[in-house]
Amino acid sequence: MSPLSRPSRFRRLGLCVATGALAAVTAAAPALAADPHPVDHRGEAHTSAPASDELSASALQREYEAQQKEARQEAQTPNQAKPQAPKKTYKGRVIAKPYLLLRDKPTRSSKVVGSVKYGTVVKIFCKTTGDNVDGNNRWYLLTDGTWAWGSARYIENIGAAPRFC
Repeated sequence: MSPLSRPSRFRRLGLCVATGALAAVTAAAPALAADPHPVDHRGEAHTSAPASDELSASALQREYEAQQKEARQEAQTPNQAKPQAPKKTYKGRVIAKPYLLLRDKPTRSSKVVGSVKYGTVVKIFCKTTGDNVDGNNRWYLLTDGTWAWGSARYIENIGAAPRFC
C-alpha cells in the first residue's frame, strides 16, 4: 500500500477534525465558564465580561467616548452632585528596538495599525490578557492619537500599572 492509502487518509482527516474541535472548545471555554451576571459586594449586577472580539481598540474607544460625553452632560446639569475626578491616566515607555508595532486587537496575528519608536512615552488606557510575547501575555491599550494595542513586554511602566479593561 502507498503512504496515502485510504486508512492513512482517513486517520489524517480524523486528526484534523479532532484538532479543530479541540481548538473550538478551548477558545469557547473561557466564555462558557464566565459568570454571565457577576454581582459585586453591594448586590448590584454588572454586565458580563467582554468577549475577545469586543476587545478591539475601536470598541473600547467608543465606550470611553460615550462615558466622557455622559460625564460632560452630567456636569452641565444644574442641581446635581459634581462628577467624580477623571480616571487616572497611566504612562509607559517603549523599550522595543527600533520600534513597537501597534495592533487592532491584543493578538500577534491581528492587523498592524501603526508603530511607536523606542524611548517614546505613551499613554495607557487599560490592560488585558492576550497572546504571549516572550513570556508576557499582557497587552496595553494605548491612547496616543489612535487607539491600538501594544505588547506589555515592550512597554515599561512609568508609575502605577494600568487597570484591567
